[in-house]
Amino acid sequence: MPGEASESELRGPVRVPNGRMRSLTTCTSSLTPSPTKGHRLLTPGNVSSVTNLQESSAAEVPELNVNDPANRGVHSRTQNRILFAELRHWVLGAGVEDSCLGQTHSSGRQRVPRDSAMWTGWWLWPLVAVCTADQFRDNAVRLMQSTPVIDGHNDLPWQLLKKFNNQLQDPRANLTSLNSTHTNIPKLKAGFVGAQFWSAYTPCDTQNKDSVKRTLEQIDVIQRMCQLYPETFLCVTDSAGIQQAFQEGKVASLVGVEGGHSIDSSLGVLRALYHLGMRYLTLTHSCNTPWADNWLVDTGEDEAQSQGLSSFGQSVVKEMNRLGVIIDLAHVSVATMEAALQLSKAPVIFSHSSAYSLCHHRRNVPDHVLQLVKQTGSLVMVNFYNDYVSCKAEANLSQVADHLDYIKKVAGAGAVGFGGDYDGVSRLPSGLEDVSKYPDLVAELLRRQWTEEEVRGALAENLLRVFKAVEQASDHKQAPGEEPIPLGQLEASCRTKYGYSGTPSLHLQPGALLASLVALLLSLCLL
Repeated sequence: MPGEASESELRGPVRVPNGRMRSLTTCTSSLTPSPTKGHRLLTPGNVSSVTNLQESSAAEVPELNVNDPANRGVHSRTQNRILFAELRHWVLGAGVEDSCLGQTHSSGRQRVPRDSAMWTGWWLWPLVAVCTADQFRDNAVRLMQSTPVIDGHNDLPWQLLKKFNNQLQDPRANLTSLNSTHTNIPKLKAGFVGAQFWSAYTPCDTQNKDSVKRTLEQIDVIQRMCQLYPETFLCVTDSAGIQQAFQEGKVASLVGVEGGHSIDSSLGVLRALYHLGMRYLTLTHSCNTPWADNWLVDTGEDEAQSQGLSSFGQSVVKEMNRLGVIIDLAHVSVATMEAALQLSKAPVIFSHSSAYSLCHHRRNVPDHVLQLVKQTGSLVMVNFYNDYVSCKAEANLSQVADHLDYIKKVAGAGAVGFGGDYDGVSRLPSGLEDVSKYPDLVAELLRRQWTEEEVRGALAENLLRVFKAVEQASDHKQAPGEEPIPLGQLEASCRTKYGYSGTPSLHLQPGALLASLVALLLSLCLL
């Protein structure tokens, strides 16, 4: 990461007072107990500001349960203050052993020999750089305590279906101890997650089959999470509810339906899902709906059916605006992005997409669309999936920060958010392995000179602004949309035709209407 000392600069043992040896390799290690007196290792993210370091001794350090995420920062900062104080005491000349000359100077604060001072500089300044950098994580934690992250997309409900068939009472599904997922309650707390759009996802192969049933079941499991863990989750349906959850120290839990196939081309189903708590709808997943095209159209793997949005697709967007459902453009084709951004009366989001210019994957957002995002006050919540971050199997935290930087540069600081896609992807960047890692990403943004205002925006305030704008644009007094999708645009398998067949004259073209009238007259003549 920019501004950090390299590992090679930090290697090598350093002799400190009382003959104890500390290896500066600890500065680049993970949070693991040190073999020397149980010290925590010195890492980016657990060291306080150098200017605030005070001398202390190991005897003054209370015993802490370091497995408790709430204690990790306290324990590591205390132990690192001890280490740095010892090093500082040594550098200032109190009992210095000149490792270069093999001489000991023990008459108080004597002058450190020039060679020793020069030798000291090789390791001191990299250490100071690391310790100063770690102030950024302390600042990140401070910011996130008052402005926790709102994440745009998490697939834990899908994992609960796959692993436990949505049986939350199964002891293996206990969210306080579940370790086979990117997300559990301790990780959410350690990551300062204050609000989460949980994905009510059902695969594309349910389209024209049982997609609505499957979607209802995924909404149900989200609501049961709130019921089973009321001390952690608070199911909410508006921006005010998110802020209430912040105040109560809970995770505001919202429903995002991932894929327009979940409404089965029905405005009535769209409205019903809204009443059940859905607050965003991704217009497509990785398949076309009868009324909107998905991102695979841009790769040539799927053919365009609607050239973006069909007439019925436009009706869906308008009805979402009327209801107050956020339009999500992750997974859609570029033509669908453009059509929805131009049509919507409210800002839209990309709940889990990244910047196309940095990774040429068609799931990402191209520059000209980022300009539309800027013009409409919309939001791109950056996805952490390696394939969308680096276009490779491997990626790292710094590259995710690059996407955040780039979107901020092109679309403005108000257009940036987090949409990790945890538990919905198979590969995640090093440094962002699970939902507990958000503070490290925020620290990197601060290290890159993002202002606190910009960071608070990316954490929560940008999404809250969009959500409030969507709520303000809604109008439940306006008559709901009623025009059904033409029957010919629907696949006939597993589908009845009630409504369409009951009043055929309302749906037939003039030629077909004339033919039906002729047939009716002939039948009357035969009577």
